[in-house]
Amino acid sequence: SSASTAAASRHAGFPPARSRLAAMPLAVGVVGATGAVGEEMVKVLHDRRFPLTELRLFASERSAGKKLATAYGEKEVEPFSVQAVQRCDFVLMAVSGDFSKEHSPKIVADGKTVVIDNSSAFRYHDDIPLVVPEVNAAAMKGKLLIANPNCTTAIAAMALWPLHQKFTLRKVIVSTYQAASGAGAAGMTELEEGTRRHLKGETVTPEVFAHPLPFNVIPHIDAFQGNGYTKEEMKVVWETQKIFGSKEISCSCTAVRIPTLRAHSEAITIETQEEITVESARSVLEAAPGVEVVDDPAAKRYPMPLNAASKHDVEVGRLRPSLVFAPRGLDLFVSGDQLLRGAALNAVLIAEAKLSEQRGAGGLKRPAEAVSASGA
Repeated sequence: SSASTAAASRHAGFPPARSRLAAMPLAVGVVGATGAVGEEMVKVLHDRRFPLTELRLFASERSAGKKLATAYGEKEVEPFSVQAVQRCDFVLMAVSGDFSKEHSPKIVADGKTVVIDNSSAFRYHDDIPLVVPEVNAAAMKGKLLIANPNCTTAIAAMALWPLHQKFTLRKVIVSTYQAASGAGAAGMTELEEGTRRHLKGETVTPEVFAHPLPFNVIPHIDAFQGNGYTKEEMKVVWETQKIFGSKEISCSCTAVRIPTLRAHSEAITIETQEEITVESARSVLEAAPGVEVVDDPAAKRYPMPLNAASKHDVEVGRLRPSLVFAPRGLDLFVSGDQLLRGAALNAVLIAEAKLSEQRGAGGLKRPAEAVSASGA
């Protein structure tokens, strides 16, 4: 849509790709194209005018042959194979961790195909970069396999990184309010259908979530670990430290699933090394790429999933001095689209940064005739 294209072009610090990258033959594959994140990846590629000349969609044998309506016209879904995917320059993986673990290393073994993996398969491998492009794009220099962070981490990072640069984070305490979309299309369907059943007085039997989600909140996302935290909560800890390149930041998280369809929210308390005021924090956040400050309580303006859904930027607001850590502390609230900044948008921004790196280093290491142009 024109609105989403406008939103894409406003994305601070990252103008749409075509304005920066001259047209060359460029094939992009999306693996898991029939899922919620895969569909969103195709939309973002189009909205940000990624300079592809061929788009290929891959999924399981079950979905192969299916025709999908996309912004690039109707596309037929191809069955996945390593060989077929290696004919692409960039591959965006929207698949399970096990699938990626098995296939991603084989794809990049050709020494030229870039794989951007949305799963958790490689996030904690020391030799695989975990990237939010506005924070640590330099980490992926020369690498072909790049990990996309957990959605909760990516959304928080947009607000926390600029504050860390200016004030140095010491402690970060996060409570999340995570939408059903975090569990994919099946999670959203279960919430919608479960809500209808609940309103009719029928029994709601959960399959995706641990308990019925309509009119409920569930403080349980992913598996419980030995330390009493869930894996989702620990992902925020591990990934924040890795992306920011600092084990000095103490993190703690409580992750909660709530009955909204799209966009995650997070209440965040920070303790900083330097003194921090609401005014100084606001000026830093207003200048930060990928952030929209929505903070006017008198006018009832603050971040909400209803407004953050389908938006490329992360909303940040409710800025106030921490009553626990002041003058070296701040409380804030963020909302960001889980399928965009939390997944598809971040993956496409990684691809843009990688493409700039490759072309800046003398172009793609691939003969032009290997890529056939399509009507993209």
